Amino acid sequence: MRNRRRYKWSDLTHRQRTAVAMSATVQVALAVAAWTDLARRDPRQINGSKRTWAAIIAVNFIGPIAYFTRGRRDETAPHTS
Repeated sequence: MRNRRRYKWSDLTHRQRTAVAMSATVQVALAVAAWTDLARRDPRQINGSKRTWAAIIAVNFIGPIAYFTRGRRDETAPHTS
């Protein structure tokens, strides 16, 4: 296994710092939007449990995107009891 160098924030260029900061901002915004939607939604409008989706949302970019694409039930589809 090769030794990988760990970079410090001060080692990054201005452009790299901006990219990291923008990525973090987008990630946090997606997570906040997903958690807010999850909290306001009726449990019958969620595929699975709210607790499970709340944990999944915490997984980087993938969690919130998965919630928005798979976690919410289609509101235009007829509901069956």
